Amino acid sequence: MNLADPVPDGFSLPSIDLDLWFEVAAPDLYLVIPLLPSTAWEGTKVGIRVSLTARSSVDVVRNYQEAKARGAEQAADLPSGSGYVPWPHSMADFLQRELHSEYELRYYILDRTQFDESFHELGDYVPDELGGEPGGGTILRSLVQIDNLGAQRHLADPNPEAGGRSEDLSKRLSRFYKRNLNQRRDDHTALKALFESEQALNVHLDGVFKPMLDRLAKLGYPGINNPKLKIMSALDPAHVMSQDARVHYQIGDDDVAATLPDSYNGLGFKNLIYMVVEILDAQAKWAAMEDRPPLHLIFVEEPEAHLHAQLQQVFIRNVLDLVKIEDDRDSIFSSQMVITTHSPHILYERGFRPIRYFRRKKIGDEQLTEVLNLSAFYQNQSDDRDFLERYLKLTHCDLFFSDAAILVEGNVERLLLPVMIRKVAKSLRSACLCILEVGGAFGHRFQALIEFLGLTTLIITDIDSVALVDPEGDGANDDEVEEFEVPTDSGEDAGMDGEIDGLGKAGEQVAPAPKKKYGKACLPAEPGAATSNQTLIKWLPGKLTVEELRAASDAEKTHELKDGAKVRVAYQIERAVTWQGSTEALCGRTLEEDFGLENPEWSQAVASKQLGLIVKGETAGPAALAKGLHEKVSRKAFDKTKFALAVLTEDEGSWHVPAYIRDGLVWLKDEVRIELEPVLPVAALIAEDSALGGGRE
Repeated sequence: MNLADPVPDGFSLPSIDLDLWFEVAAPDLYLVIPLLPSTAWEGTKVGIRVSLTARSSVDVVRNYQEAKARGAEQAADLPSGSGYVPWPHSMADFLQRELHSEYELRYYILDRTQFDESFHELGDYVPDELGGEPGGGTILRSLVQIDNLGAQRHLADPNPEAGGRSEDLSKRLSRFYKRNLNQRRDDHTALKALFESEQALNVHLDGVFKPMLDRLAKLGYPGINNPKLKIMSALDPAHVMSQDARVHYQIGDDDVAATLPDSYNGLGFKNLIYMVVEILDAQAKWAAMEDRPPLHLIFVEEPEAHLHAQLQQVFIRNVLDLVKIEDDRDSIFSSQMVITTHSPHILYERGFRPIRYFRRKKIGDEQLTEVLNLSAFYQNQSDDRDFLERYLKLTHCDLFFSDAAILVEGNVERLLLPVMIRKVAKSLRSACLCILEVGGAFGHRFQALIEFLGLTTLIITDIDSVALVDPEGDGANDDEVEEFEVPTDSGEDAGMDGEIDGLGKAGEQVAPAPKKKYGKACLPAEPGAATSNQTLIKWLPGKLTVEELRAASDAEKTHELKDGAKVRVAYQIERAVTWQGSTEALCGRTLEEDFGLENPEWSQAVASKQLGLIVKGETAGPAALAKGLHEKVSRKAFDKTKFALAVLTEDEGSWHVPAYIRDGLVWLKDEVRIELEPVLPVAALIAEDSALGGGRE
């Protein structure tokens, strides 16, 4: 619709709706009687919708048109050519100033039977508007008390309006007294009175603050080596009219122990003290209300500010103990906390279930935010949820704060990847990446979480080629034999090879158990070789034989998630390897082998002995070199971490990134391209990679 055109019938502007659901027990039903959808209501949940909506969409558009016409008329006499556009430039510009007069809050009663399990409306359900007395706002305030602790916290803020006409009178009088202090410096009677008052007030402050300071100790302060907190009055004659109390830090336990003002301590402990005081104060005010709302919500924004990792964990581990109700009032009264955070250390302590993940997405020119409930993921993923939760707690929780994730095979890839990114995909250094070491045997277990989060992901793994062997025949007990699973189709196709599916409870059809395969590590070029890598078998590209993996297309290696996010797998690929005057199409079984084939001259040079890749004996061509590298890397004496550290000590320009990793990083660079980065043509990309040491000579 062009906003200059007449407003059509039925036109409506967007609204912002918030649905609130309350769990109600039978004894508490009297609290929510105005929210019952009918007298026949039976259940435990009642809901109310709060909608910020236009008072009249038609009037809003007309008011905007009139304001724009007035602005154009008033600016008609101005000199042309300046580019000046009078207010309002757009509807958004108009509403920025007139939102409160053009929009209003409306309240609606929700019927739980008209919503599915995920609280999505069924069909064309239209809720009834809540009218009459008491109004929706009054009802909500009788049910919920909300307190907010913002991210910008200071223990002692200066008066932002100091110097203005509204300056505190006590500060004005205090300043006057300070200017005339020299006239009273010898008045020991006044000074003695102040001293005695200060001592008495200190004793009082010690008593009233002791419970709060004891509770603060549960959050890790003062700790072993930190000074104790001491609240002291500040009845300085120079500030006698303001009569402030100050936080001090006591060093020592005796009566003559030295104290230092709060400004001498770090920002982290100041922040911790401030949060504890504010949380306890908010709860005390709520508990003292005559008509106390049964639900108390405390929003804490980014509690991690200035707190080191261990203190963040201690805070989130014990903060709920701060808001326990300690009186004998009805149990329906409770305080709950909502914490916004970017800290993986806080997520580490809480696990999946409390997390509500805000994912930003862009559809065309429209910016949207989707809220994902990790408790739903936890409930639906019974097989992998505990593994994922334990793994992320042991490694990283920053997966939730990343632009993209890179899942790597092992420690070598994790160590080398930052350097490889700098060589072949430099712009990725400006992206927020999470590099997770997952291994080929467990990488597929991250599939559900990655798809649930809708996170663009690159999987860098090994082809792990094996020659299939008979488990009952020769070599079955060999240490080099690997056992791995091959998924079995469920449903009608499950019995095509003669196997019979099992039956679940009540005759329900279930998928058969995965088949077991046994293989001995071999070169990828060996005829009939398969992969033992569970990520390649069960996730992407979903292939078993090395021949199928070599033939897999880019489309088969890539899976598009919801909202345009993608997952791509990168494993060793054949490319031309030149050695001793011969060229063959080869690839390695692992990163170390493939690295040696990507850099044959350099890896076999005496100067590169510390890599541990030099093949002894005659290597007449690329195939012989590949075999020698495979045997070298497969030995138990080969130290992979030492290899990675040796590569890091070398000049970055002297070696090339293996082709499969280079291709994967270039793909990821294009998927999370920084907005200001120009889109280069393919030829330019190749030239760029070569200049950074990523191409082949």
